[in-house]
Amino acid sequence: MSNQPKQQLVRIQSEEKATPLSKNQKAFNRLTKRIGEQENELRLLEQTAQAARHRIQTDLVPLQNQYNGLRADMVRLFDQLLTNQKFTKPERKKLTYLTTEMAYELIQKGYDDLTEIHDRYDETGFEEAVAEEEKQSSTSLKLMAEMMLGVTFDPAEDWTDPDKVKAHIAEHMRKRAETEAERMEEQEAKRAAKPKTEKQQAREAKKQAEAQNTTKAVRALYMDLVKVFHPDREPDEAEKTRKTAIMQRVTEAYEKSDLLGLFRLQLEFERIDQAHLEKLADSQLVYYNKILKQQVDELDEQLFVAEREVLSLFGGGPRFGFVSPVGVEMAISRDIQSLKKELKMLKADLKLFAANLDAVKAFLKTVRVAKAPTGPPPGFGFR
Repeated sequence: MSNQPKQQLVRIQSEEKATPLSKNQKAFNRLTKRIGEQENELRLLEQTAQAARHRIQTDLVPLQNQYNGLRADMVRLFDQLLTNQKFTKPERKKLTYLTTEMAYELIQKGYDDLTEIHDRYDETGFEEAVAEEEKQSSTSLKLMAEMMLGVTFDPAEDWTDPDKVKAHIAEHMRKRAETEAERMEEQEAKRAAKPKTEKQQAREAKKQAEAQNTTKAVRALYMDLVKVFHPDREPDEAEKTRKTAIMQRVTEAYEKSDLLGLFRLQLEFERIDQAHLEKLADSQLVYYNKILKQQVDELDEQLFVAEREVLSLFGGGPRFGFVSPVGVEMAISRDIQSLKKELKMLKADLKLFAANLDAVKAFLKTVRVAKAPTGPPPGFGFR
């Protein structure tokens, strides 16, 4: 981003003119201003996402790895306690629950050595537990697809694999889209075969003419730049290199129908000036404004995607009202501080539980075992 040339302000001025701006001139100014704002917002979001990813990798991920390592140590300690110490039946049940639930989660994070500990206390076994979880996930996904999307599943087939269920849903949606496209084509063919009224013919002709004029509007700016900067007939090698770089920018703007970008290039290389902009006819501005409006809509979509990307770094949504560099930095800092606090508590618990059986028994009094556990106990630590 930093290597890009400074953007030219494309705006029809009126300060020194006695006549007010026309409706199309005002629209042109409003749209070019909005596009400039959107581009700045996009750059800021991209920079924010890049900075957030770097901070997460350098500061947060190492803490998460350390945290998981300590939890794995806790599983190993609980295994030793269950093997070597005496507990009441309720205490043993709670300690077994904690051991198997933490081990199950950590094995999926790469701590394979905990599989033996998990299977020692869970008759189901890790592999069977994973298969059962996948089966439940498949069942839920299948029910949702049946109820919300109308997907049918052959009862004679095995649908316990979530990937198979997803593939079947995707195929169903593909076929539905094809059917809908065919239906639309048939409707369009019927409409085309129907004799058109004079008004319909006039509307279609006007629409075609507008589309052609809109295309010509972009192409006219493009061709003006091509005539000056095409490098093929340039004898001077240094100038040829410069023109090649310029033509890359020109072609990129043209291929994206980036009208504002072409205007900026014309201003940058003095192909037009402010006086030229002010002399643009309203008939031209109508088509320019159509293209600019399309750019605004496309940039809105890009902004939405960029915002979702930043939000995804925080598990789907940050704990602040809007996406901003300061807000993202604060959220990451809060996560880091929270994790550091949990690490400190976990280290203290490990040390205490290894040295004091009574402390373990006191802690177990605070544990509540779910009747049908579905995951690890809530929270980072054990307090």
